[in-house]
Amino acid sequence: MANSKPHVILSAAISIDGKISTRSGDSKLSSSEDFIRLHKLRSKVDGIIVGKNTVIKDNPLLTVRHTKGKNPVRIILDSKGNISSKSKILQTSKQIPTIIAVSKTISKSNLQKLNKFPVEVIITGEKSVNIKSLLKKLSAKDMNTLLVEGGGTINWEFIKQNLFDEMIITLSPYLIGGNNTISLVQGIGFDKISKSPHLRLKSIKRLKNHLVLNYLKV
Repeated sequence: MANSKPHVILSAAISIDGKISTRSGDSKLSSSEDFIRLHKLRSKVDGIIVGKNTVIKDNPLLTVRHTKGKNPVRIILDSKGNISSKSKILQTSKQIPTIIAVSKTISKSNLQKLNKFPVEVIITGEKSVNIKSLLKKLSAKDMNTLLVEGGGTINWEFIKQNLFDEMIITLSPYLIGGNNTISLVQGIGFDKISKSPHLRLKSIKRLKNHLVLNYLKV
C-alpha cells in the first residue's frame, strides 16, 4: 500500500436541503443511533481528517466514545497552523495520536506553538495543504482507510481532486435554509453535471427518522 492512496470515505450528516449546520453553527443533525453508527465506523478506520474550520466551530475530540474500539489518528488540515492551543485536539494529544498538516506558509511562531505539543507536523504544499501529497505520506505510515468528516470546504477539495472512494451520508429530518449556511460541499462547484463524480448507491439504512446513504464512486 506504500506510495498509493488510502481508501477515503467522506462522512457527514446533512439536512434534507443539504446543509451541515445552521447560520449560527449548530450542527447537531445526528440522532443517538446515528452517533453509535458513526463511532463504530471511526473505530474501524486508521485516521480521521477534518479541516481547521471544523475544529474552530465544533472543538471536537474526534475519538471513539459511543462504542468500544480504538481511537484513530486525528489529522487536522490547517495550512497556517492556526489551531488554538486550548483546543481539545491539542489538549488531548498526549493520549491520542494527532497529526497537524500545514503548508509552507506556516509562521515560525505557529510552528513553535505546535512543537510544544506531542503532535506530528507534516508540511506539504506551498500556500495550502497538498492533499494528494499528504495522502501518500499517510499511506506510507500504513494508514489504509481514512474518514473525512468535513467540513464543506474540505469535502469540496477531496471531490474536486477526485481523492475519495466512498460517501456515507446521514439524511436528517430537518430543513435549515439560508444563503450563508454551510452545505455538504462548498467551494466553487462544478459548472456541468457531467463533471460530477459518478456514484453508485451501495446501501440504504433507516435509523428511525434518519436515513444512512452509502455511495461508492464508480
